[in-house]
Amino acid sequence: MLCVCLRETDPAFNLAAEEHLFSNYEDDIFMLWRNRQSIIVGKHQNTNAEINIDFVRENGIPVIRRMSGGGAVFHDLGNVNYTFITTSGEKMAIDFRRFTEPILEVLRELGVDARFEGRNDLTIGGSKFSGNAQYIRRRRILHHGTLLFSSVMNDLASALKVNPLKYRDKSVKSVRSRVTNISEHLDKGISVTDFIERIMDHIIRTNENTERYELGQRDIEAISGLREKKYATWEWNYGESPDYSFRKVSRTGGGNIEVMLDVQEGTICGVKIYGDFFGIRDISDIEERLVGVKHERKAIGMRIQELRMEDYVAGSTREEFVDAMF
Repeated sequence: MLCVCLRETDPAFNLAAEEHLFSNYEDDIFMLWRNRQSIIVGKHQNTNAEINIDFVRENGIPVIRRMSGGGAVFHDLGNVNYTFITTSGEKMAIDFRRFTEPILEVLRELGVDARFEGRNDLTIGGSKFSGNAQYIRRRRILHHGTLLFSSVMNDLASALKVNPLKYRDKSVKSVRSRVTNISEHLDKGISVTDFIERIMDHIIRTNENTERYELGQRDIEAISGLREKKYATWEWNYGESPDYSFRKVSRTGGGNIEVMLDVQEGTICGVKIYGDFFGIRDISDIEERLVGVKHERKAIGMRIQELRMEDYVAGSTREEFVDAMF
């Protein structure tokens, strides 16, 4: 087994590294990695419906889609991610217990009563500290999980706080659980880097034919290319969202605006705008102009930048109007 500890904290690079190792290596692989502040959404989720768009925008938090299913998770440097990549035998099946047991063993060694509960969660005293997901292709299994060690819980709650009435779709929805940090349950405090090293040591000690492995220059170049081509793109992170309908009522300086959108493959295909506002031009001009535009703040702003918003919604600003779309 190759044991890899990534030093990079860019979420797009690290998710590209997972896919690169999964697709191009035949070895069993164990990897530990951390991301700076980011939101990672599941393969089958509607990205906009899983995030607090205002908080994400104000704090410059990247949102990246992963290969596996499951719900959205918030990452920061207090969260440790682990990945197992292996080849299955004859029977292909989702098996979370097999890959979470080594993590539970490490925590027991640290005196923490951690348990596997539900479908894919690890808990301490009933509170979740780890969510897990799997991806299977051609007898290769990728299992990865989060480990909340010393994450900033207020940021986690704020980043994933979503108005459930805005979106109507058939995407996989995240289930919010009561969460806890591992560090709060340790008798003796250790740093997150010490915790990472304890996990790696345990994996090496309890598995045969293991070796620490550093990514080579070819790996890094391939991963960087995959990052730019896929994981850093709007098309993958937002455009891959299932089709959805969006509805929001906003209070602006010009009155109430109700926006209804139909979105397919991340692009607006239908728009209706209602409200108690006044204007000297017909709002249908804007409705028609927005068809075919990405449901993305910058794209919408550019599409209407030539318009004098006062003519359509007297007393409202362009920024207020764009805000009403999210």
